[in-house]
Amino acid sequence: MVLNNGWDVILKDYLNSNAYKNLMHKVDNLYNSNICYPEYHNIFNALNSLKYEDVKVVIIGQDPYHGEGEAHGLAFSVREGIKMPPSLRNIFKELKDDVGIERSKTDLTDWVNQGVLLLNAVLTVTKDTPGSHKDIGWQEFSDLVITKLNERKTPVIFVLWGNYAISKEKLINNPIHYIIKSVHPSPLSANRGFFGSKPFSKINNYLEKDYDYQIKW
Repeated sequence: MVLNNGWDVILKDYLNSNAYKNLMHKVDNLYNSNICYPEYHNIFNALNSLKYEDVKVVIIGQDPYHGEGEAHGLAFSVREGIKMPPSLRNIFKELKDDVGIERSKTDLTDWVNQGVLLLNAVLTVTKDTPGSHKDIGWQEFSDLVITKLNERKTPVIFVLWGNYAISKEKLINNPIHYIIKSVHPSPLSANRGFFGSKPFSKINNYLEKDYDYQIKW
């Protein structure tokens, strides 16, 4: 498994550290002894699909979907033909209410191609066991990615949905960046402030201001 697209240079010191070697040793053991998601070659899909300098928006998820065939390395995204998870259904509901786009395509790669980094804080999971890999070292890795993006000299929009993602706000202290936050789109919380939060129009308003650019959601 290779981390490329320039992230190998950005994260070089960490990738050469014992912490990273220990993390990957644990990941390899878990994948060898359990059914884990996403597929091994897709673990770094979010980073390998988008260059560091091309990131305009970061949407932070918790850990991958844990059902068969769902996760493919992009937070909240599932491949076409897979039943839409409830959180993604609620994201699409808010998308329609916010900017009038009725989207059914569940693979969010087109968002990635426009500069949206769909980053899970934990990049792997055991089948049917949410949160199962949260303590093996992924947090240090994803926190470093956020920290490196915080060091950028051009603005990044950080989208934090739910308390878990909001806990990463402490890593974002560069005043040129924007933070959009609300409760999580999960059915357990969406009615308590995700619906009506209008994240998509807010993102495009910021992008229009700084980049004369908008995401085609």
